[in-house]
Amino acid sequence: MSVLSSTSKERPISGVGIGLRSQHTHEILTTLPDIDWLELLADNHLADGGQSVDQLDAIAQHYPLTLHCVGMSLASVEPLDLAYCQRIKRLAKRVNASWISEHLCFSAALGVYSHDLLPIPYNQETLAHCVQRVLHIQEILGERLLVENVSSYMTFQNSDMSEIEFICALAEQADCGLLIDVNNIYVNHLNHGLDGEAYIDQLPIDRVQEVHLAGYQQQENFVLDAHNNPVSEPVWALYQRLIERQPNLPTLIEWDNDIPPLQILLDEVQKARHIIQRVKEAKT
Repeated sequence: MSVLSSTSKERPISGVGIGLRSQHTHEILTTLPDIDWLELLADNHLADGGQSVDQLDAIAQHYPLTLHCVGMSLASVEPLDLAYCQRIKRLAKRVNASWISEHLCFSAALGVYSHDLLPIPYNQETLAHCVQRVLHIQEILGERLLVENVSSYMTFQNSDMSEIEFICALAEQADCGLLIDVNNIYVNHLNHGLDGEAYIDQLPIDRVQEVHLAGYQQQENFVLDAHNNPVSEPVWALYQRLIERQPNLPTLIEWDNDIPPLQILLDEVQKARHIIQRVKEAKT
């Protein structure tokens, strides 16, 4: 494999950002609020023209950006969508995205695309497949991909590795970065009994380049990673545990459904900043 570029590029990411959503674009452009960076859901920005493209170009002049994808289907046995990967690469170049991330799941099978991020068995066969898939994608992009842990609502009998063992092995063998979604860790704790604190402690911290924080929704027999509520207190506690390991991890507030006023997200940004500051002060 050719040498991969670093993921910071000309606009390094630091501090706390939010996911850019269309409901907030005009307000952000007119008020330029105190946000350190913005993450784009890349699949919403692949059009070649129109008002949204002009707005995105304006946003890119004021804030560092990253791309977050849902269409690479990292664990799928379907042929890799090369055209999609090239479109993502062009978008990243256009907005000077500091890095590109994708989920550890599959989202397509037999030509059918799922709205959900579907879970995978954690075993050596799946690991070998995912490693090769990530290596191929990184060759196309010319840079390291950040791979995100996902929430799930079922487990597989043929899993012979824990989730954290699988993620550590993938990061090492594919030489990729990690995007750690703390809410997903907690959702899997509630749904499957995953030990969230042990998970945080076992992360290869030098591979972690971004953190996601979001809210979940309680269902009758499980919790849903709905991204439609404020970050819960147990998730803030896990986040602090992670920040205590590395205080300078870029952090993102993710809110995708029942979109609230922008100020609600800015309040969440401040909560994350306070935790980071408190941890840094404790270390001095």
